Amino acid sequence: MIVQVYTVQSQQEGIALAECGVDHIGITPAKHGLPGEISNMSAAEIFKAIGDKAVKVALSVDSDLDVIVEMVKTVQPDILYLCGDLKLVTPQKVVELRGLLPGMKIMQAIPVMDMSALQVAKDYESVSDYFILDSYSEAIGGIGAAGFTHDWSVSRTIVEQSRIPVILAGGLSPENVEDAIRQVRPWGVDSLTKTNEVLGEGKFRKDLEKVRAFVERAKGVRV
Repeated sequence: MIVQVYTVQSQQEGIALAECGVDHIGITPAKHGLPGEISNMSAAEIFKAIGDKAVKVALSVDSDLDVIVEMVKTVQPDILYLCGDLKLVTPQKVVELRGLLPGMKIMQAIPVMDMSALQVAKDYESVSDYFILDSYSEAIGGIGAAGFTHDWSVSRTIVEQSRIPVILAGGLSPENVEDAIRQVRPWGVDSLTKTNEVLGEGKFRKDLEKVRAFVERAKGVRV
């Protein structure tokens, strides 16, 4: 079971997550007021510090392909995680982006609100290397970071029909990750909000005890 954890905001935090056994470490390089966002240069420094201790994933909600390319070239992730507006970053746009970033692995976010998510996944499957199935809130820019679970039966169906690896996200915590894995049977699981230590004023840092528990429980499930 692959464990992905978002969002890292310092070099020390990134290294600590790798030491906790996190497989994919996520960063949010942006200028949109997203939870835990940092500058491109800070993200690049964190990824350099992590090195090969974990797979490095950079999130983008942008629809301007030039902005995305600039971020990727500065930050140097192993995987580009697209979770912007699907009406603007269409499968055709992802094909164009692949031409601008040859060799870059792409993780596409699929908002799971109802059964329409199945068709969205089919539309993006041929242009993506991974899916991440997430909850959606209009209060948050982009797909994800909503802090609540969605209908796992829809996600299970996407996992069953998908020909690419699928990560389950959306309100996952040490308390519910085992149940989520048993119900959905994804390739990986992702946590943001439920492994945070809230600092107030919209700020947070990763709670390493919660991260350790999340990793241990996720990797301990037998399905």
